[in-house]
Amino acid sequence: MDPAAVPTVRQVVDALDARYPRSWAESWDRVGLVLGEFEHAVSRILCVVDCVPETADEALAVGADLIVAHHPLLLKPVSSLAPDTFKGRIAHRLIRAEVALYTAHTNADVANPGVSDALAARLGLTGLRPLAPAEGAAAGEGRGAGRIGELAGPLTLRDLAAFVAARLPATSAGVRAAGDPGRVIRTVAVCGGAGDSFLPDAARAGVDAYLCADLRHHPAGEHLANDGPALLDAAHWATERPWLDEVAAWLRAQFPVEVVVSDLDTDPWTVHSASAPQSASAQKEIHS
Repeated sequence: MDPAAVPTVRQVVDALDARYPRSWAESWDRVGLVLGEFEHAVSRILCVVDCVPETADEALAVGADLIVAHHPLLLKPVSSLAPDTFKGRIAHRLIRAEVALYTAHTNADVANPGVSDALAARLGLTGLRPLAPAEGAAAGEGRGAGRIGELAGPLTLRDLAAFVAARLPATSAGVRAAGDPGRVIRTVAVCGGAGDSFLPDAARAGVDAYLCADLRHHPAGEHLANDGPALLDAAHWATERPWLDEVAAWLRAQFPVEVVVSDLDTDPWTVHSASAPQSASAQKEIHS
């Protein structure tokens, strides 16, 4: 392709498919081009974590011809895309505006570089290797879910939580940690997005701490009770937002296009209120 020529949707999709082959995605996943005309020209791309009404509005506001999203709009089967449904409204809005939509999800998670590499880079981790090496079509060349690496210097769990909060995009949820606050952390496993399914992998790897999103009460508690690594839990959106910068830079290097990265926080939690510890007498008064 002429370096000065504006690419088509098909050309950008082909390049993304080559970098994140659809065969690398989990069998339940839905990746690739969701909607859009293959022969439409692409001069501006918007990269987002979630394709939701707010980011669809942003795409129209910045004049994007293509949205590259991490999370699939149509992950679960639907029987209708009627304009009075949540997903239908988004699809109709984008189609009317001639904005194409492409998704790279679990195929971008296992890629090298992929979603967790970008997260690890935010923390300055070095010596990266997969937390759960890929199998099947994606196996090899350092691919797999999550990453394990070394911090630039040791930190206590308390200080690491503050460091992570400072390095990731700010959200109402913030960053919470589980384990001894004074525990010294040198090796860290990270996973962009929901990561409690990789708790056993983090334990087997012998890392000092594991950072991901969407940790649940019982799996986290049982993991710690079994002397597993300390845990850090951040907002789902915040752990995947760093990937947008990486894929945006790659797209700019491939095509003569403008690439905009969305900073709209699409995490559903919008308020965080920390309760102050109460004395036993105060608690007795409340419950009396």
